[in-house]
Amino acid sequence: MNYAIIAAGEGSRLAQEGVTLPKPLVRLHGEPMIGRLINTFLSCGAESISVIINESMPEVRTYLESLELPVPLRLTVKSTAGSMQSFHELSRTLDDGPFCLTTVDTVFSPEEFRRYIRAFEADTEADGYMAVTTYVDDEKPLYVAADTADNITGFLDNAVPGVRYISGGIYALRPHGVEILADCMEAGVTRMRDYQRALVASGQRLKAYPFGKIIDVDHAADIAAAEKEFPPSITT
Repeated sequence: MNYAIIAAGEGSRLAQEGVTLPKPLVRLHGEPMIGRLINTFLSCGAESISVIINESMPEVRTYLESLELPVPLRLTVKSTAGSMQSFHELSRTLDDGPFCLTTVDTVFSPEEFRRYIRAFEADTEADGYMAVTTYVDDEKPLYVAADTADNITGFLDNAVPGVRYISGGIYALRPHGVEILADCMEAGVTRMRDYQRALVASGQRLKAYPFGKIIDVDHAADIAAAEKEFPPSITT
């Protein structure tokens, strides 16, 4: 299975709050967030890892190019207009087959993530598994509507009665998801949440997979919160 990391954001809010490191190199328990993700992916048997960073991150590029990994690390250096365009650039580097995409500032339990990947790989009927949580840690959360069997029925900008999940920003998909992405890009779709809506509209069978907590590191206070909630990752 292939893995991909969107790490092309500028991390402007962290910088404004006094965090001097580029966001991918912000440390949790002494480990850069992007290194933490890579180690987690390797522990899941990653066959390749694709990463996109922006052109203003030479320190991140140096860090990634210094790594000696047992699988290919495919690095794209390009400034993009947002996560949707970053995903499109990453899709060019993915081998045919299932993949998992996440943003670099999404922090979660490595063990929960491994269970999530195992469940996705074992489910031959689902087209995708979307990580969800009931823990709201986002300024503009994307609400995920699902039936009693956790089959996703829609993605909503606002909370409505009966909708208990929000998106965790972790997406495990099969290759058809890239085809839908290309169609969305051609149609001028620019937001990841609208891409997810297109997946549902096209008839993709998406499952909501609940995590206990997922923390987005957008502010300086989020670093301490993530360290308190999650132990150090397992080094591969």
